[in-house]
Amino acid sequence: MTDLSSVPSFESANDVQYRAMVSSAHHQNHVFQVRTPFNHRSLDAINRTAAEIDVVSPTPFAPPIGPNSEYGNIPQTERWGTYRVHYPRFLYAIPKNRFYHYSGRSMQKRVPRYVERTFETPHDVVHTCDIYLDGYGMLPYCRRHDIPLVVTSHASELKNYETFTDDAKAHIRETLSYASKVLTVSDELNDIARRLTAPEKIETVPIGEDPRKFPTDRREQIRYELGIDEDTTLLLFVGAYYEQKGLRELIEAMRRLDRDDVYLVTVGHEGDMRWWLLDQLGELTHPAHSFWRLDPVALRRWQVAADMLVHPSWTEARPTVIYEAMAAKTPSLATNVGGIPEMVEDGVTGELIPSRDVEALRRAIDRMADDPEQLQEMGEAALQRLLDEQWTWQHHAKQVTDIHKEAFR
Repeated sequence: MTDLSSVPSFESANDVQYRAMVSSAHHQNHVFQVRTPFNHRSLDAINRTAAEIDVVSPTPFAPPIGPNSEYGNIPQTERWGTYRVHYPRFLYAIPKNRFYHYSGRSMQKRVPRYVERTFETPHDVVHTCDIYLDGYGMLPYCRRHDIPLVVTSHASELKNYETFTDDAKAHIRETLSYASKVLTVSDELNDIARRLTAPEKIETVPIGEDPRKFPTDRREQIRYELGIDEDTTLLLFVGAYYEQKGLRELIEAMRRLDRDDVYLVTVGHEGDMRWWLLDQLGELTHPAHSFWRLDPVALRRWQVAADMLVHPSWTEARPTVIYEAMAAKTPSLATNVGGIPEMVEDGVTGELIPSRDVEALRRAIDRMADDPEQLQEMGEAALQRLLDEQWTWQHHAKQVTDIHKEAFR
């Protein structure tokens, strides 16, 4: 049994030591409640330390009709955890591959003014949850008040850099040039960032998870409550319902799987393959179920109940769902792409397979399902690796606040 006493508690400072202005365009709200939860968890962890944060989540103006009209229901402000989020509006121009630079300019024009009207300024440091749009959008505020900028990349603007317009690329380079520090969530992203800015600015700061939130001691009871037989191997997929998440490969692997003791559950929160996936799951001979925008507490129950996380993505940085699986004592069957090999120790905490290889995926599911004792051992090893590497929100917050203090001293 892994000892969780090594997980540190948050140690709130008696006095706030500094104030940070945070911009996070990708943040949860009560319209999109489970979108990019890692940003909220990171900021909540930081705010429980010696930092006091003010948070804006720049939000696109909503069209009157169509799927994006939901943005019109996002309030002006709302409470998330230990802090309040403000949602100033800006113009998000589409299609992104042609007009992304206009979105950055709109954010620069609108968001810094909102910050100066709304909050006591200046702050000690500006922290953004993306290089672009967030970091670029806050450049005028940083320059006017001579404030250092710390930017984070979770993948998109670095991995997709070559797909952007020349103007958008220039905006990214301008942001990186001004930034005091560039935080990447994986070593793979760190290597990409080094091609665009001074290497000494860049630091890998992993996110993580809090294993105390996962009721692994109640696994047997949770499986009973969810209706999962003792001899059933529960496969769990968690992610956006997009093709690049490997959904077609997963469905085809399940079709080829010649056994009747597996149950596939998928959990998604966005993506254009939602209805396709439901149709395909209905045609499988294996039991399967799909959830949409599942509450995090409910999701943690499925993560604890699962025998393995199946993550056949084509491209990734360091997926949050693998940290969550580790905290839930669940081994991961994942593709050998991006930052995943930095997380999953092949053959010890899970298995790694090539991406887009249906037969490799089928064989791995079949092999792992044949050995429930090994699955349990891998799950225990996964949690121990999470603790040994200090991939927790508490350690993440300490790293970030140390970097903040270094930036403004």
